[in-house]
Amino acid sequence: MVNLKPLPGRKPLSSVTLIFKLPYYTHWGQSLVISGSEPILGSWNVKQALALSPIHQGDELFWCGRVAVPITFKCEYSYYLVDDNRNILRWEAGKKRKLALPDGVQEGDAVEIHDLWQNASEALFFRSAFKDVIFGGAKHLQPEAHPTALQENLHQDDSVVLHFVISCPRVEAGSNVCVTGNISQLGSWKAQNGLRLSYAGYSIWKADCVVRKDDLPIQYKYCQIRNELDITAEVGPNRELAFDVASRSPPRFIILSDGAFRDIPWRGAGVAIPMFSVRSNDDLGVGEFLDLKLLVDWAVNSGFHLVQLLPVNDTSVHKMWWDSYPYSSLSVFALHPLYLRVQALSDSIPEDIKQEISKEKERLNKKDVDYEASMAAKLSIAKKIFDLEKDKILNSSSFKQFFSENEEWLKPYAAFCFLRDFFETSDHTQWGRFAHFSQEKLEKLVAKDSLHYDVICFHYYIQFHLHVQLSEAANYARKRKVVLKGDLPIGVDKNSVDTWVYANLFRMNTSTGAPPDYFDKNGQNWGFPTYNWEEMSKDNYGWWRARLTQMAKYFTAYRIDHILGFFRIWELPGHAVTGLVGKFRPSIALSQEELEQEGIWDFDRLSRPYIRQEILQGKFGSLWTVVAMNFLNEYQKLCYEFKEDCNTEKKIIAKLESCSEKSLWQDKKDEIRRGLFDLLQNIVLIRDPEDSRKFYPRFNLEDTSSFNDLDEHSKNVLKRLYYDYYFCRQENLWRQNALKTLPVLLNSSDMLACGEDLGLIPSCVHPVMQELGLIGLRIQRMPSEPGLEFGIPSQYNYMTVCAPSCHDCSTFRAWWEEDEGRRCRFYQTVVGSDDFPPSRCTPEVAYFIIQQHFEAPSMWAIFPLQDLLALKEEYTTRPAAEETINDPTNPKHYWRFRVHVALESLLDDRELQTTIKDLVISSGRSYPASEAADKINGSMKLLIEDWQERYAIMRLSDDDSFCN
Repeated sequence: MVNLKPLPGRKPLSSVTLIFKLPYYTHWGQSLVISGSEPILGSWNVKQALALSPIHQGDELFWCGRVAVPITFKCEYSYYLVDDNRNILRWEAGKKRKLALPDGVQEGDAVEIHDLWQNASEALFFRSAFKDVIFGGAKHLQPEAHPTALQENLHQDDSVVLHFVISCPRVEAGSNVCVTGNISQLGSWKAQNGLRLSYAGYSIWKADCVVRKDDLPIQYKYCQIRNELDITAEVGPNRELAFDVASRSPPRFIILSDGAFRDIPWRGAGVAIPMFSVRSNDDLGVGEFLDLKLLVDWAVNSGFHLVQLLPVNDTSVHKMWWDSYPYSSLSVFALHPLYLRVQALSDSIPEDIKQEISKEKERLNKKDVDYEASMAAKLSIAKKIFDLEKDKILNSSSFKQFFSENEEWLKPYAAFCFLRDFFETSDHTQWGRFAHFSQEKLEKLVAKDSLHYDVICFHYYIQFHLHVQLSEAANYARKRKVVLKGDLPIGVDKNSVDTWVYANLFRMNTSTGAPPDYFDKNGQNWGFPTYNWEEMSKDNYGWWRARLTQMAKYFTAYRIDHILGFFRIWELPGHAVTGLVGKFRPSIALSQEELEQEGIWDFDRLSRPYIRQEILQGKFGSLWTVVAMNFLNEYQKLCYEFKEDCNTEKKIIAKLESCSEKSLWQDKKDEIRRGLFDLLQNIVLIRDPEDSRKFYPRFNLEDTSSFNDLDEHSKNVLKRLYYDYYFCRQENLWRQNALKTLPVLLNSSDMLACGEDLGLIPSCVHPVMQELGLIGLRIQRMPSEPGLEFGIPSQYNYMTVCAPSCHDCSTFRAWWEEDEGRRCRFYQTVVGSDDFPPSRCTPEVAYFIIQQHFEAPSMWAIFPLQDLLALKEEYTTRPAAEETINDPTNPKHYWRFRVHVALESLLDDRELQTTIKDLVISSGRSYPASEAADKINGSMKLLIEDWQERYAIMRLSDDDSFCN
């Protein structure tokens, strides 16, 4: 081997040995690697990463690696779990680790780095909901230069420099962080004499300590100290540092990267209500963004840290009440004009417009939202104010800044709204030469010299003021330490700005929905086109990233609607109306070859509607001949098929309306339609429209007469393949699909993410959510555990949101009154009483259910406002069924529920707020301190300090077990 010597006049390169050490249990065929920003760590290429080796130390398995680096070495790095081919199985959560060698390191030194795997649940507390809102943004802390170890002790042969690093997202103002342990340098278990850490920024605290090798091993713990009487030690066993004195190159420096301060799990509570359902004394028939300030005040007074809304994007596709559906976005970027407060558009509104506003307030102040009337009134008034002050606003610096930051979506949105109104349809395929979007056409549409430029600017103006008003409310919530939680719909309307501008990102000949579940035994058809994920991946999901970035301007947390859609979506053909006959996308289909090998060959019989004369007679009775004559052809004796003009669900609906013989069934039209749909859905296999040699088993195929008339062999084969398709063969595919898409969402913003994971849940979903730090949803009446009728809140996982109901089901008051038998079973199994339950959901029953959820281990307990109002008799006069926000079984449901009591009145109701806050406090959940409480705490601090000066302070125990 060649012996390389330094060139004349050149000093040899100084090097330091880095030793990485991480405790981690693996399975056979798994290993750990370190991938980082420098070439020696693979330059973020996991295939070239530094491989680690397993070492057993006592009962623990450590993964260790050693590498020589220059003395000036700096890098970012992360740990990855890989298989034998270096395929990534798991990666760390949170931000990339940063490494800079400690001060005082010299050539030949060894630096040992003790890391802990960064779990997703720990990383949650660095999301904006916590770090910027609930924990106050650590504004009271300023980074400080931490003192380095004493130089004279640095290189004694028997000394080691310990570099303590701990993450503490939750540090109260006036508190310090220290480490205490069983050696004198760490205070000999006296926390007040321990080693004080310095704040390094981003919730990280650091300190150096020189110890003798003879002192090792040491035990230690981190503490937070506010004063000598207020010391909080982290929970769990003592931390321990052992030292391998027999090592061939013992480290001179040990970096103890100890992860997060082990605190009691943080738990909070919140209230959920759609924006349109809020009522105040100032709104025009519907909740408005500025009402959120009142709602935040009520939340704080009630002990809540969170206010949750439904989507607030513009949904004005049809220009009618159908647009009340908040999940059918016209634009995923634009805010809904419905939530505009017209009184706040100007400081100098003329008197005649003020009078008009007063009249509209009185006219629109109804029990429910009148969507069309509210929209028309607001836009009419806003247009009058716009005409008066458009030059002033459009030339203002604040508007120009807004326009410059948002023009990429704002211009297409304004142009779309103009074309929608001009052509009187949002179906952009009907827009002639504007049907296909181009940047050149857009610029002409929004040009300043166009005749309709005022119309374009009016849409700019409305969006600007919506932004100003929602920003004001969002900033107010942050100031009061309340998280504003938004909602990310899974789809967009097929006639939307997004499908017009980004047509390549959508499969426009399909529709999304959900298979049969708790909400609807026939499945759901939402009408949104499915996503072209392959096309979206080409720019690393730029449309999603922009969407989340926009959302983060206002919200610090969000709910991912139907998170299952990021694993797989229930895809229906564009001609479907119901949600039953669909397939999962992506999924591994049943191939024709696979079926033939199992003895299945009559694919035409299995994949076309199975219609026999006896079926028609049983379904339509005496009308069967009329139905057959109008809708069916007899292709062989007693066997029928649909005619070409009615062989889809949409065609059936159209023919029922237009057929000349419709008078024969007019009084039974719904019954005939349902019967014809049943015939159309009476299939066993769905043939793939894009590949005729692929098939998908129809959901609940055993319920069909087509299946029941098969021979026993075919039945057994199809049952087995059905189970395999729905519950086995897709799991790894869906897991990989979610791991490609969901991390992009999570990394696109700093918001806290929660996933709505109700319905038919594949087994891969919860492990992936846990790995990514996604918080799931638990509704007591929809338990995810098999065999349970009612969930058990006390057994919920920490990484969940628990709630007694949600917007997609009845309130628990209505649920209680719907079914006597179920009510009795709940009273016996959950309440634990053999008494006959009250027929109404009394405040006592409501209190029991709400208390159960407050006391659950779930990170969040979030309650619909209607459920909380059930705590007081006077708020339960309205029929319970009227408080339901959505009926998922009705695709044309009118979303119009309004709370019947104004927020101002709720704020005056101290009794209700006190009842709720007492529940929050007694359950151990965190709550935001009011200004009054801050003053009390400040006074108490002065009293304590005065008491400390006057009286002796009781010292903490010297016992080593103090921190155990």
